Amino acid sequence: MTQSSTTETHCPYCSLQCGIVLRQREGKFEVEPQSDFPSNRGGLCAKGWTSAELLSHPDRLTTPLVRDHRDLPLRPGTWDEALSRMVSAFGAAQGRHGRDAVGCFGGGGLTNEKAYQLGKFARVALGSSAIDYNGRFCMSSAAVAGSRAFGIDRGMPFPLDDIAETDAILLVGSNPADTLPPAMQFFDAASERGARRVVIDPRRTATAAKADLHLQPVPGTDLALANGMLHVAVRQGLIDEAYIAARTTGFDAVRRAVRLYWPDRVERITGVPESALVEAVRILGTARRAMILTARGAEQHRAGTDTVSAFINLALALGLPGRPYSGFATVTGQGNGQGGREHGLKADQLPGYRRLDDPAARAHVAAVWNVDPGELPLPGLSAYEMLDRIATPGGVRAMWVLGSNVVVSAPNAGHVAEQLRRLDFLVVSDIFRSETAELADVVLPAAQWAEETGTMTNLEGRVVLRSAATAPPPGVRTDLQAISDVALRLGKTGFSDDPETVFEELGRASQGGKADYSGIGYARIRAGDGVFWPCPSVRHPGTPRMFTVDFPTPDRRARFCVTEQGDAAEPPDTRFPYYLTTGRLLKQYQSGTQTRRVGALAAAEPAPHVELHEQLARRIGVVDGDPVLLRTRRGEAVMAARIDRAIRPDTVFVPFHWGGRGSANLLTNPVLDPHSRMPAFKVCAVAVERAQPSSPNPDKEQSR
Repeated sequence: MTQSSTTETHCPYCSLQCGIVLRQREGKFEVEPQSDFPSNRGGLCAKGWTSAELLSHPDRLTTPLVRDHRDLPLRPGTWDEALSRMVSAFGAAQGRHGRDAVGCFGGGGLTNEKAYQLGKFARVALGSSAIDYNGRFCMSSAAVAGSRAFGIDRGMPFPLDDIAETDAILLVGSNPADTLPPAMQFFDAASERGARRVVIDPRRTATAAKADLHLQPVPGTDLALANGMLHVAVRQGLIDEAYIAARTTGFDAVRRAVRLYWPDRVERITGVPESALVEAVRILGTARRAMILTARGAEQHRAGTDTVSAFINLALALGLPGRPYSGFATVTGQGNGQGGREHGLKADQLPGYRRLDDPAARAHVAAVWNVDPGELPLPGLSAYEMLDRIATPGGVRAMWVLGSNVVVSAPNAGHVAEQLRRLDFLVVSDIFRSETAELADVVLPAAQWAEETGTMTNLEGRVVLRSAATAPPPGVRTDLQAISDVALRLGKTGFSDDPETVFEELGRASQGGKADYSGIGYARIRAGDGVFWPCPSVRHPGTPRMFTVDFPTPDRRARFCVTEQGDAAEPPDTRFPYYLTTGRLLKQYQSGTQTRRVGALAAAEPAPHVELHEQLARRIGVVDGDPVLLRTRRGEAVMAARIDRAIRPDTVFVPFHWGGRGSANLLTNPVLDPHSRMPAFKVCAVAVERAQPSSPNPDKEQSR
C-alpha cells in the first residue's frame, strides 16, 4: 500500500513565501503551488518547483563536525562534544576579552522564532552586544528611509494584489521578473488594464524589457534622477498640494533643494535623456493611481538611504502613500528579510522594532525576558563592521553563524574570509557545508524548511506559517534546539525549543511596539492566509494597508527629507575605468548554498559570468564564453564573458551566487551608508580584460 501525506506550507526561498503543497509518497517529496494563496496564486518559479530536492540531497549535513586543530580537517563528532567545545570556547573568549568577544551572525532566511531567540540568546545568555545579520546587506537602507519618512518600516504597506489595480508603476533597481517571478502576474494584470510601467536600471533586465519606458542611469546616480523627477513634477504642476499640506511636513526645504536638479543637469549626471525623464514624470504624475517601488539597485550604495528617501519624497509630493491602489514600497528580497529585522537580529534593535537604546523599550522586553534592563547590552556594531573588526581590541573573538554564508555574501569577501580565520573559534549552523562552514571549528547540522515549523513575514508584512512536513534526519536538530541547549549549558533558562511557545513569547515582547505581533497566533494564521502586522490584539483584523488615515509619527504626518547627489564612493579612473554592479539570476538564489546543489538549477546556470556590452567586449578582445579577468581595489575574479547589447557600455554586471575564483564579492566595495551601515554592493570601479592562463588565484589575499 502506498504511503502518502500532504502538507500545505511555504517555499524556502524568497520574500514572496509562495504557498505550496508538499506531497510525500514512499519517502519522496514533490512540490506544487497552492492555487489560491494570495502572494503567488498558483504561480511558482523554478526554484520553488525544485525545492523538494534539498530534503534528500546527498550533501546534506547529518552529524556535527569538529576540528581538532586549525591545520586538521573537520571530522564527525557528537552533539555533546560539539556543544561542549562551543561553551568552553565562548567562556574562554569572554573571560579573556569581555562579553562582546562572542558574537552571533544570523540569516535573513531564519524564521521569526529563530531570529527572536537568537537575539535573546546574544543579549541574555551571552550578555553581548555583538549580533547582526545578513539582512544588513539587503534591506537596511530602505528600512531607515521608511522609518524616518513614515515612522515605521514595513517594506510593502499594501498587499501585492493592489499592484494589479494601479495605473502607473515606477520600479527602481528592481527586477521581479528574475527575482520574484510569480509576482509578475500582478504587474502584468495592471498592464492588461492599461497601466504604464517605468523601470530604472542600468541593465535591460527581463523586467525592463517589458516596460513602457526604460531609464538607464549611470550606476550610483539614482538619487539625482529622483530629485530631477521631483523638479519636473513641481515645475509642471503635477504635485498634490492638498495632500502635502494635510499629510506631510518638510516639503518647502525639499522644494528648494530640487530646484537645482533641472533636467539637462540631471542628464549630464545620470546619462538619462531629458525627454525620457520628463516622460517618466508625466506617466506617474498624470495617473489616477500610481506606485513607486524600490529595491536593492537603489539601496546598496553609500547614499542608499538618501536615494530611497528621494524616491519617497517623489511619492509624497504626488500624494501616493495611503491612497487606494497607490503608494510607495520597497521590495524585500530574502525569505524573512522583513521579519528578521523586526525582532532583534539587528545590532540596534529589540523585538517589535523597538530601539535597544530606548529605556522604555529595554524595560518592556527585559520584563518579558525576566532580566534587569541594566543587564541588556547597548547597541553593537553592524554586520560588516563586526566582521571587519574581528580580533581587534574590543572586537569579536568567537562567533556563531546561523543560516548565513558570509564568505560568499559579504563585500570584500577575501578580507572577510581572512578575518574569520583570525577568530579563536567559529561555529556555523547550516544544512550543507558552505564556504563559511569550511572555515569553522564546529559545524552544526540544522533542520531545514520542511523539517520544522515556524513563521515567516513576507514582503507584504503578511505573517505566514511554514509547517513541518517531515522529521529531520537522525542526528539533525533544529536551530531552536541548539540555541536552547547552549543557553542551558551557559546556565541560562527560559529558552524554549518549541516554536509555538517561542512565537507566543515573541508576541508578548513585541506588544506595543511598532511591529506588534501580539494578536497573531498559530491557530489564527492557519485559519486564513496569514495575518498582516501590526496586529495588537486577537480582536484586531491585522493591517493589510497602512497610512490610509495618518502615519505613525509624533505629529501623524509623513516627513520629507532633503537629499543631495554626492560624489561616487569610488569613481572610475584610468586604472579602473568601468562600473561594476552585482545582482541575482532567475535560477540561483543568494549565496547559492542551496540552489547550486539542485540539478536543474545548476544546469541552467552552472558557473558565474560577467555581462558586458559588445563594444566593451570588442575593446578587450573577447567573445561569448571567453574568460574575463575583473580587478578592483579589493581583489580579482575570473569568469566567462556573456555579451549583451542592452547593458550600458561603461558597466559590467556579475551575479553573486558563487564562491571561489568567480565570487563577485571578492570585488565589491565595503564602504558603508552612514545611516544604515549597508555596504555599497551595487557600484564600484573595475578593470576588465581578457584573462590569461597565468591569472593569479583571487582566493588568495588581495591588496586592500
